[in-house]
Amino acid sequence: MTDNVQPASDRRAFLVGAAAGAAMLAPQPALAAGDMEALRKAVAAGHDASIKRIQDWIANPTIAAEGRNIAGGADYMAQLARDSGFQNVRIVPTDGSPGVFGTIDSGARTWVGVYFMYDVKQFDPAEWSSPPLEGRVVDRPGLGKAIVGRGAVNQKGPEGAFLAALHAFKAAGRKLPVNLVLVAEGEEEIGSPHFPQIVRDPEVMAALRKCRGIFLPSAGQDRDGTSDITLGSKGVIELELVSSGEHWGKGPSKDVHSSLKAMVDSPAWRLVQALGTLVTPDGNTPAIDGWFEKVRPLSDRERALIAENARLTSEAERKKELGVAHWIDDLPWQQALERLASQPTVNIEGLVGGYTGPGGKTILPHRAVAKLDLRLVPNMTAADCLAKLKAHLAKRGYGDVEVNMTGGYDPTETPEGAAIIKAHQAILTRHNISYSLYPRNAGSWPGYVFTGRPLGLAADHFGLGHGSGAHAPNEYFVIEPSDPRVAGLDAMVLGFAEFLYELAAMK
Repeated sequence: MTDNVQPASDRRAFLVGAAAGAAMLAPQPALAAGDMEALRKAVAAGHDASIKRIQDWIANPTIAAEGRNIAGGADYMAQLARDSGFQNVRIVPTDGSPGVFGTIDSGARTWVGVYFMYDVKQFDPAEWSSPPLEGRVVDRPGLGKAIVGRGAVNQKGPEGAFLAALHAFKAAGRKLPVNLVLVAEGEEEIGSPHFPQIVRDPEVMAALRKCRGIFLPSAGQDRDGTSDITLGSKGVIELELVSSGEHWGKGPSKDVHSSLKAMVDSPAWRLVQALGTLVTPDGNTPAIDGWFEKVRPLSDRERALIAENARLTSEAERKKELGVAHWIDDLPWQQALERLASQPTVNIEGLVGGYTGPGGKTILPHRAVAKLDLRLVPNMTAADCLAKLKAHLAKRGYGDVEVNMTGGYDPTETPEGAAIIKAHQAILTRHNISYSLYPRNAGSWPGYVFTGRPLGLAADHFGLGHGSGAHAPNEYFVIEPSDPRVAGLDAMVLGFAEFLYELAAMK
């Protein structure tokens, strides 16, 4: 998923223009002048290759939901890792899609983990302005030149920029200031059902135990150049609810003529009625038995962070971006943001049953399916919530409705004082990038395997640059911004290099 949902921002940001590459590393005292110049030159010389690397990766999609290019995608990810300098790279098998693991031991004092996903969401080429696997560079009004393609920002563009930083270190003949552990998976977009098997591999676990923290490369700037640092993410359960004549024992076992509704029960209506028990009548608050018993309220510090974010961000811009006119209950901006950070959700992604093509088709469907995602907040767990959902349905007589969990995981949290967060703050502050801390992302990623037991690592999403449209048509990743406040590709690559140096300097 990695569906990061951060508050939009209208704050002033740092200037990243023609001199961005030169400015990016200049203030960092841990670097010698020769290192800075060598890295700058290597990044500039590798610019075209960096773009092509991202485009070639976009052209090689792995789509776990469709079982598409599973083995090939893992092989491709492994080769990208080897090419960028990772050692001991191997493909880690699971009961589903494999993962990829590798390390770079540069002899440094500090170890840092890097999380990659190599899979992408499904796509319909008819909905795109250019072929979704072409990675075409196009001019986007108000943004500049951008790569458009499935996976451009989620996550192949940012991950490609990080790989470009590793290539720059090699080309410049400079050692990395930290040692790296790479953990990559190919099922993030279906809820990472087998990712724990990768992390719990003995060799992977041993390497991660040495790490100071772990980060996910991202394009972390809004279109105005500002940024936010989130201290966690909601958890998620993805599942299907299935109502069928076969399991119910009522209704037809195959589609029949709709005129028979006068004497035959409808599995589709049964599904609708079961769904109605999961939320309050307005659909906005979960009503599953016991759903809120473990929910941890916002702390005073979290409320303060949200208040500051609300003060510094534009409600009007956020509504325009989302195409909405009202928040739930017409809440004021700050209270809407508090709800976003603090509330679990029950969302219907899609309803499928019977005939949905042109015109009408008078049938009584024998089967109906609802695809749901349920967002979780601290201290909820996916296992506990799945059990509560099943018990809730059974108690109300809907035990025949199948509950098929397809993926999911617990929420993540990282302390505000963690070294990896401090390094992130230091870079943004050094370059006068205005930002705020935010308690948690409303989206989800499988970071719980790192932040939870037994590892207990701090985790962060780090990266400069801008992109958007994850999971949607015309997903894009800006490489030459028209707004000088936004980092272009080369500045983003250098930003990753600086981040590694900052982590190396942390006490």
